[in-house]
Amino acid sequence: MFAIIVGIVGAYVALRTLVPLGMPLWCKILVALVIFLLAQNHLLTKLAYGNMFSLELPRAVVIAVNLGFGAIIITAALYALLDIFMLLRSLVIWQWRPLAPGWSFAALALGIAFSSLGVVNAIRQPAQKDIAFDIEGLPAGFDGYSIVHLTDLHLSRLFQRPFAETLVARVNALDPDIILISGDLIDGYLDARRDDVAPLAALSARDGVYVSPGNHEYYFDYDTWWAVYKDLGMRPLANAHARIERAGGTVVVAGLTDLAATRFGFPAPDIRRALDGAPQDAPVVLLNHQPIQARMMAAAGVDLHLSGHTHGGMVVGLASLIARFNEGFISGHYAVDDMHLYVSNGTALWPGFALRLGVPSELTRITLRPRGNTKPRQADGNAIGG
Repeated sequence: MFAIIVGIVGAYVALRTLVPLGMPLWCKILVALVIFLLAQNHLLTKLAYGNMFSLELPRAVVIAVNLGFGAIIITAALYALLDIFMLLRSLVIWQWRPLAPGWSFAALALGIAFSSLGVVNAIRQPAQKDIAFDIEGLPAGFDGYSIVHLTDLHLSRLFQRPFAETLVARVNALDPDIILISGDLIDGYLDARRDDVAPLAALSARDGVYVSPGNHEYYFDYDTWWAVYKDLGMRPLANAHARIERAGGTVVVAGLTDLAATRFGFPAPDIRRALDGAPQDAPVVLLNHQPIQARMMAAAGVDLHLSGHTHGGMVVGLASLIARFNEGFISGHYAVDDMHLYVSNGTALWPGFALRLGVPSELTRITLRPRGNTKPRQADGNAIGG
């Protein structure tokens, strides 16, 4: 269905762009073919590599493909606005009045310009974002506790080893107490990504590095990547938890599998299993790649829910559409009952649509502060499973 939709969009852009141009037919056919190939790049990637999420071409080509695809989508939207205006104007004056060709050329130029800006914004290092959360019952020893939250690194031909090396150096310079990564570290199989993920072994925090899976780990041989993360010095959390101790107090860090897991024969997210055996009076920080289950996690007694997956919507105006598929959670902080939900815009993003306009990527540093008394977690298993 996706291929059909983008094929129609590509055809629309090709017709609106080429019909007014006075160029030889063979030139129009050539340009139309380029537009078609760019519009269908995801399908072609799947046919070539067996997976639409891993375009294994030189980085410059991947950038060019994203620029071209973005230009098609943005130009189509601008053409549609022009066509709607032209139709309404013609209805008002009751006479067909087409717009001058210059309007279409201006729309095309703007589409290319906005796409270029979007790609530049997408592939740069993430901006640092500092936030603080008051956690009910946080032990005194954790007052001022610093968390670096990473998500959606999508290491790939677009985000390669140099990106990872710079990111790791920036994270370590923050001297965090703990590093928490909520999935989608990679796009690609191990043979293609081995060198790109190697710098992650240098991530350093006093209480370690913890990771939960995202949907993309399951697209590229989950078992292999889970073992690699362990070899890189991370502690994987998939329906499991760890206890962090400070000055006689405890904070629980838990992680869930992703909602995509069952499609590949792996366990579904299960908060009951993740918190089995955890101390009832300890605050819970949860890594859960997709924010769609936030209300369920709040009912389970989670205090801070860290997610990604949405990339913040990527482009201003898309947030409302993407929010429909994520229970309204798209970017930033949400109060869900007594729980803090934080949805990161992502450290990077999927290289299949690498555009950011008004929605920057982020390297998130979170500081914990105490608030109130201990809130006991629901012990009953009803309505809190994955």
